[in-house]
Amino acid sequence: MGFLGLSHGVFRNLDGIKLVKYLESLGPIFIKFGQLLSTRTDILDESMAKELQSLTDDCIPFDVSLYKQIVESELGDSIENLFDDFDEVPLAAASLAQVHSAKLKDGQEIVIKTLRPGIEKKVKRNLRLMKAAAKFLTYTYSESKRLRPLEVVRDYEKTILRELDLKLEAANTNLTRKNFFQAEELYIPEVFWDMTTSKVMVLEKIDGIPCTDIEQIEKYGINKERLAENGVMIFLNQVFRDNFFHADMHPGNIFVSKEHPETPGYIAIDCAITGSLSNDERYILARMLQSVLKQNYKALAQLFINSEWVDPSSNAIDLENTLRACCEPIFEKPLSEIEFGKLLLYLFQSTRPFGLSIQPSLVLLQKTLIHIEGMGRQIYPELNFWGIAEPYLDNWLKEQFSPLKLKDFIINNKEDILLKATEMPGFLYEALDELRGYSKNKQSADKKIHQMEIQLQKEKYIIRLIGVGIIVICGALIIIT
Repeated sequence: MGFLGLSHGVFRNLDGIKLVKYLESLGPIFIKFGQLLSTRTDILDESMAKELQSLTDDCIPFDVSLYKQIVESELGDSIENLFDDFDEVPLAAASLAQVHSAKLKDGQEIVIKTLRPGIEKKVKRNLRLMKAAAKFLTYTYSESKRLRPLEVVRDYEKTILRELDLKLEAANTNLTRKNFFQAEELYIPEVFWDMTTSKVMVLEKIDGIPCTDIEQIEKYGINKERLAENGVMIFLNQVFRDNFFHADMHPGNIFVSKEHPETPGYIAIDCAITGSLSNDERYILARMLQSVLKQNYKALAQLFINSEWVDPSSNAIDLENTLRACCEPIFEKPLSEIEFGKLLLYLFQSTRPFGLSIQPSLVLLQKTLIHIEGMGRQIYPELNFWGIAEPYLDNWLKEQFSPLKLKDFIINNKEDILLKATEMPGFLYEALDELRGYSKNKQSADKKIHQMEIQLQKEKYIIRLIGVGIIVICGALIIIT
């Protein structure tokens, strides 16, 4: 009940500092909730979001003997038989898991991540409390329609429950590793699947420089400009090439590889939180980023409305003027000084009066962009995000409408296309039957409908021929290419 009262007071005053203190006093699970909440810049003011970003997930380690018991129970053997040189001092202790380093019998250095004992029950108990608080706020707080507390808690529930299954994190890690296999810009450690369960995960131990340690980066002679640019390419490739992105790329999870200083890359760990977008969302996002880069506010306003990121009944001219007023002062600066992630943050904030409502995946994406760009600018302050992103997006959008892209789509979906082409006249006949039943002038309507049916009968074969023609064309393209 204390949390209900405190939450009501905090949200009433919208005081970020107080909210941070309340969440810290409530324990690690609520601290993680605050970290997630800090990314919701679509509903929180920038100052409050910034205060919440100060929350850290460091916790007191639990007893190493209990840790060993969990590992032995999950992997079915003793620590001594499984590992050499097991380090009893943890590398890290967070709210959900604890990490120790060790060596396999073949000498391979690894890390072992294990969930805290009883964490599932604790998380579910706290989630029930959060939902109760959210429902209370929904009925008692005037700003609840904008803040959407129950929706925020449900998003958090999905995220944290996924983090309670280390097999999911291992799968995310493995997919990201495949996506960047042998790529210079990003390295992902190997998962040891035969020693991974829902509660224990074993990974290759990495040797990297913390991405915030500029002194060490310079000591190893790493090309900082190339490193910063590679960070931008990681973001763009994850979103637009792979449609699967690491959504927790804060400095604690990102390291710089010591290898190949002239063509340096990053090492990423902790792939528990990931995101992906629908094809429509990726296309709209690319068009939106492109419109911002080209300062085309009319197109930008129309994209916000058509995608229903704002109320579809919004006045396009008013929205265009609002977006211009938000962006123009920022564009007075040199491009090298404009942080693109923060510009998107300001865009979303400026559109709140128009009923801004975006998907959680896009919020995660914005958070990822802010982390990567901020990290890149810390390493190399003159990072030209714009110069890298603009040609990339232009090329990606062109590719979406290229004949080869169309060929791939048709080949991958040829059965569905032919089926729908065959069924199309049937759907139209049903619609015509409905029209016949509701027509006021039945005799006249029947005559017109009969004429349309004759035409459709002819077109049915044309539709089939088109479907066959498409397959033939694609076959020819395959042979040519």
